[in-house]
Amino acid sequence: MSSDRGSQVADGQRLFVGGEWVEPDGGHYAVVDPATEETVGWAPEASREQVFAAAAAAWDAFGPWSRTPPEERAAILGRTADLVRGALVPYAELAQAETGATTGTARGMQVGVAAARFRRYATVEPAEWAIAPQVNEAGPFGRAAVMGALAVRQPVGVVTCITSYNNPWANPAGKIAPALAMGNTVVVKPAPQDPLSVYRMAEALEAAGVPRGVVNVVGGRAVEVGEAAVESPDVDMVSFTGSTAVGQRIAEVCGRGMKRQLMELGGKGAAVVFDDADLASAVSGIGTTFSFYSGQICTAPTRVLAQRGVYERVVEQLAAYAGRLKVGDPRSPDTVVGPVISAAHRERVESYVELGRKEGAVVVAGGERPSDGPGFLVAPTVLADCGPEMRVVREEIFGPVVVVVPFDDEEEGIALANESDYGLIDYVWSGDVARAFRVARLLRAGGVGVNTVGRNMEAPFGGFKKSGVGRDVGSYALHAYSEVQAIVWQG
Repeated sequence: MSSDRGSQVADGQRLFVGGEWVEPDGGHYAVVDPATEETVGWAPEASREQVFAAAAAAWDAFGPWSRTPPEERAAILGRTADLVRGALVPYAELAQAETGATTGTARGMQVGVAAARFRRYATVEPAEWAIAPQVNEAGPFGRAAVMGALAVRQPVGVVTCITSYNNPWANPAGKIAPALAMGNTVVVKPAPQDPLSVYRMAEALEAAGVPRGVVNVVGGRAVEVGEAAVESPDVDMVSFTGSTAVGQRIAEVCGRGMKRQLMELGGKGAAVVFDDADLASAVSGIGTTFSFYSGQICTAPTRVLAQRGVYERVVEQLAAYAGRLKVGDPRSPDTVVGPVISAAHRERVESYVELGRKEGAVVVAGGERPSDGPGFLVAPTVLADCGPEMRVVREEIFGPVVVVVPFDDEEEGIALANESDYGLIDYVWSGDVARAFRVARLLRAGGVGVNTVGRNMEAPFGGFKKSGVGRDVGSYALHAYSEVQAIVWQG
């Protein structure tokens, strides 16, 4: 890696603009470890001018990069995957320090998935496909002819990638890798809570041979940083992961500039548990809400709809499951639930639990702060006897909190699941697989897990309703980060 790279975290991280590591105009701010509340390092605060400079550098690099053979682009992504995998332990230690993730999550779900995503897009896929010939009769456009056609994927241009705090490795990798594979250049604006990992990713890309200006990273806490990354006239597309409220504001700006959008927004995943379900499987799956990122994940099955015949057992088993989980230091090998990202977010989650009490929900597990020591810890919490009108049922809490709502029959279960502003991923548990698939097709969600919370990493990912716009992952990401061009000729 270059000798002037921006890894001097103790002295203050530099921005990565046009292939150079540059000092931020706005100085630095402290990145805090959510588990120890100590300073991890000093993140840069870019100015609006520096963000515009990054977009301009990306635009200058776009022409040459888009004309680079796909095999060469793929080779750079492959080398990046190797570099990230080779530094998995130190990268995971930094991710853990920034996010509070457990060791297993930091290594496997954060850095490990990032390496896998770079490796996935190091495979060259066909970027064109033939269209069936069309026979045109003689007419105003000339003599009779056979018209051939080819559909070609072309890069969009400069893509602004605005990433989420819950996964500073897998999330940006899932944007950067397919965008570069398709010949786009990128401006990455990392989440302000844990940006240092994204600069390490930029170092790996630089070391892998990515040309100057193809990848730029400009971060900061100020709203103006993200606004500039969206507004820049050099930006052709915005890929955003985060809250629906912020996504709506970004969409308004993109609409004015006719910029392409890929939005992965909030979720309030419904887990529909029927009377004939394998309850051990359902409870274990729903329980991942508590462990993965301490509930800070939009795909979590946080809204449990349990049929009357199993409702009491679901509540009882979920409460017991939550009570067995060790909450504490994420570096301890037996810790399952680490901290949430910040003191402010802990207060937000706790306020929702208190709101649930006031709305009439019964706290059957958790509900109290687990420790007076350091760390922004929230106990895994289960709220029972909830109704569909409650705010804790309707709004995304983004913490280790699960709400349980009873239902009577299949029709009501489907209606309750769909009675949401969100539609990212829902879940169905039933011993009758035919019914589970029938119900899955009736759920208004971008994805449905049948008797599992597992993911197929080639399946399209994205949401209905206020959960987002567009699809990515696997080959779908290559479509998302490309425009389709038709080439027609007369045979």
